[in-house]
Amino acid sequence: MCGIVGITSSSQFSVKDELLSRLKKLEYRGYDSVGFATSDGTVIKGAGELDGFISRIPDIKTKTAISHTRWATHGGVTDTNAHPHFDEKREIFIVHNGIIENFSEMKAELQAKGYRFSTQTDSEVIAHFFADAFKDSLDWIAAAKKFLKKAKGTFAILLIKKGEERIYALKRDSPLTLGLAGDMLILASDIYAFSDKTNKAIFFNDDEFAIVHAGGYEFYNAEGNPIKKEIKEFKWSRQEEDKHEHPHYMIKEIHEQPIAAERLIRSLESEQAGKVARFVELIKNAERVVFTAAGTSYFATLLGVYFLNKQNIMAHTLIASEFENYVYVNDKTLVIAVSQSGETMDVVSALKYAKAKGARIASIVNVPYSTVQRMSDVSIEIMAGQEVCVAATKTFTNQVITLLFLASKFGFNVDFGSLPLQIEKTIANNEEKVKELAQAIYKKNDIYILGRGLSYPSAREFAHKLKEIAYVHAEGMMGGELKHGTLALIDEGTPVFSLIADNDIGMINNTKEVEARGAKVYKVSAGDDADFQVPATNRGVFSILAVIIGQLLAYYIAVQRGLPIDKPRHLAKSVTVK
Repeated sequence: MCGIVGITSSSQFSVKDELLSRLKKLEYRGYDSVGFATSDGTVIKGAGELDGFISRIPDIKTKTAISHTRWATHGGVTDTNAHPHFDEKREIFIVHNGIIENFSEMKAELQAKGYRFSTQTDSEVIAHFFADAFKDSLDWIAAAKKFLKKAKGTFAILLIKKGEERIYALKRDSPLTLGLAGDMLILASDIYAFSDKTNKAIFFNDDEFAIVHAGGYEFYNAEGNPIKKEIKEFKWSRQEEDKHEHPHYMIKEIHEQPIAAERLIRSLESEQAGKVARFVELIKNAERVVFTAAGTSYFATLLGVYFLNKQNIMAHTLIASEFENYVYVNDKTLVIAVSQSGETMDVVSALKYAKAKGARIASIVNVPYSTVQRMSDVSIEIMAGQEVCVAATKTFTNQVITLLFLASKFGFNVDFGSLPLQIEKTIANNEEKVKELAQAIYKKNDIYILGRGLSYPSAREFAHKLKEIAYVHAEGMMGGELKHGTLALIDEGTPVFSLIADNDIGMINNTKEVEARGAKVYKVSAGDDADFQVPATNRGVFSILAVIIGQLLAYYIAVQRGLPIDKPRHLAKSVTVK
């Protein structure tokens, strides 16, 4: 869940302007601490976010450097635990994304040889391991082979030696890619780090390692044999990175949803039409369809299950971290992974398990050439563009649109032509009302959202946004389960949002039940009596528009509470560890 960037070039570049500006694009992966090392042995690092770090450091010029933005897993958020880590002689410098699962064993062996450790992290063992290997006169190829055999866990590692203008890199289960920008080569966790500089990239596969220098690169497999890598040319719908008039990326990205939706629909109808047809064919040929996802994407898959089941296609979904424990798959199963980043470790692990059982794999992702996409028989890109805020908004909307589009091929009725305008109207007609309500209820610590059928997944995502961004205890609940325990949680004045699709009589009755217990109810529906009216024409569209009300509410409550909206505490956007 960390972000790493390394650059080597034939000419000098600015650490601030070139290296750290690219690292900032990966700050959604973690922002506990930051640091960099250059080829002359300079190391500057510390706890805290990147902007403050940049303002404190001198502008250094170099030809080779590595950098890291951290989401802590092993060891607290301290200056010492920040990356890069180095050996005692300060000749080997590394940055690492992942977890070394057997680091305690490796550390004990190195300590027995006299190596002293100064941090609480698992990553420091990497620097000492390679220092020991090089001390034994092993070259990079031999040392990397030895590390791949010894280390257990996940890692994308960049290593530099003092005095050398090259970067050594290796990868297992954590994303790593090489951007080719003329005489500048950029290693990074994500193509977004260099998508403004080049659209040419090489993607590392597991247990591959490389030597990268201004003159080129050499790749090797786990046995140390040279391998030829394909250069991929990617397309990436990059949105303007400036917030412009918006105070936060989240509200900017909420307002981008109509444009993002229109771009996706156009793509599904044209350049991605072949992928859609292949996706539909896989669904038709499968005995069972199983979705897997995590976080917000999981709530999108709940809607996908609803859409397909209504068209008599048997489907269900499972949280990726529990996939192996609760699902049966075989060679007649289609597993559909939904992931914004395409790098979520639990999703990748679920797909590896499914592939081993013979299942076919399809995916819906935002980031092209991501691990999930490359594991898939077919993959649709949701075309949302870069989403900077940790909390998903436009990517959720576009995931659901994609699922609706697939379901429409089996008869689910949706007017896609009017959908972007309906999203725009939902925001325009409700934003000020939501803002006023947020000012009235921002001190409430418990909020409940009720849904039935299709509006239940929407209730879950509505609540999820309140948890992530506003730090409110919020629960998205099935209206039909109220009488089985939930009503005990309702006090006088408890805010309850009722998501009523198509005048659903069951939801109307549930709304009256909580009102009778003293709840302060806010209705989200297309009806004239709605507190927040959405221009939905059918249930599928309602599932998207109801969530947008939740996005706005979470945002404006967080504003009232003075919270770090784009970077909520303890969270990262791309979860690349288990």
